[in-house]
Amino acid sequence: MRLARIATPDGPRDVVERDGAWREIRSMFDRTPFETGESHPLDGVTLLSPVEPRVVLGMLHNTGAADRELPPQAFQKTARTVVGPGDPILIDPRRGVVKGEGELALVVRKEARDVDLDRAADFILGWTIGNDVTAVDQIPFDDKMTQAKNGDGFTPLGPWIETDLDALDAAIAVTVDGESAAGGSSADLARSAAEVLVYVTSHLTLGAGDVILTGAPNTACVIQPGNEMAITIPGIGTLTNPVRAREVRAR
Repeated sequence: MRLARIATPDGPRDVVERDGAWREIRSMFDRTPFETGESHPLDGVTLLSPVEPRVVLGMLHNTGAADRELPPQAFQKTARTVVGPGDPILIDPRRGVVKGEGELALVVRKEARDVDLDRAADFILGWTIGNDVTAVDQIPFDDKMTQAKNGDGFTPLGPWIETDLDALDAAIAVTVDGESAAGGSSADLARSAAEVLVYVTSHLTLGAGDVILTGAPNTACVIQPGNEMAITIPGIGTLTNPVRAREVRAR
């Protein structure tokens, strides 16, 4: 099942793809989506970030198998970094090199705390594409990742949520300006998305619509103003965002 958020004259609406159209639903977090009767064509709508999370978490030590030797470690990104398909990633030229990171993103279905591994699927609404943009030159000065991870537009999500996906082996392809730049698979992660959910919820409570960026399995590449970065995960789709220079103005 494919779920999304679209812009309408009456404000953002949750929708489900059904019978060749986007059909408005009461809430994407209902177990069975309840249609309101309004529908929109698949083409021509403005897709928004598929959720508006209160919490966005990313994972360190979750790339290749060698990271299994290191303890899991999460970092937080402000929800203000979240943008949707086609929205710009804004790079501050004063902050040095910036990389985009193509990642499988887990979307939480309901309140989750102390989740057991064998019940993890019950707490997962579905999967979307995330771009964990990182100002990598800031990392040596920023062990809390605040400077590195929280630029404007540093967490593109989209284009929608797929509820049915093999998250254990999802290929991730990254292009910049149409040229292949990086690629990998969630199969290469040191810890599965379900294991990540178990770890995170052992420390804090997540709620409906919160997002975990599960890790970048060799899917990072340098981006600069003027680029267009696209991330494709078969079974979901393609998330595309332009890269722009952030205008710095004294206030």
